Amino acid sequence: MSEAARRIRENVVECAVRGPGFSASGARRAAFDNHGVDERVRRLIDKVAREAWKITNEDVAEAKAAGVSENEIFELVVCAALGQSTRQLSAALTALDTVTDTPSTPAPGQDVRGTR
Repeated sequence: MSEAARRIRENVVECAVRGPGFSASGARRAAFDNHGVDERVRRLIDKVAREAWKITNEDVAEAKAAGVSENEIFELVVCAALGQSTRQLSAALTALDTVTDTPSTPAPGQDVRGTR
């Protein structure tokens, strides 16, 4: 991954987790980590992280019925998706690093043109 792509990804995560929002930053961080998530949205957030393709309108309705606003649900789902994609990307880059001699994250100042 290029240094520019890594920086952009880090900025997106930082804004989603710590930026202004309808839900508390701690709740967004918990959703990102899929750990310590509020009971009212735990099932939905875990489903986003583990089985996103199975999410239904009923899953969202359940969180709304528990008192979570649509805006909060949106933010928490985005953070959960970012967290899971970050974990998957990290695992993939680690796997690549184990089979190649080239680190997936370039050293500062390393020329990354023409690489992954």
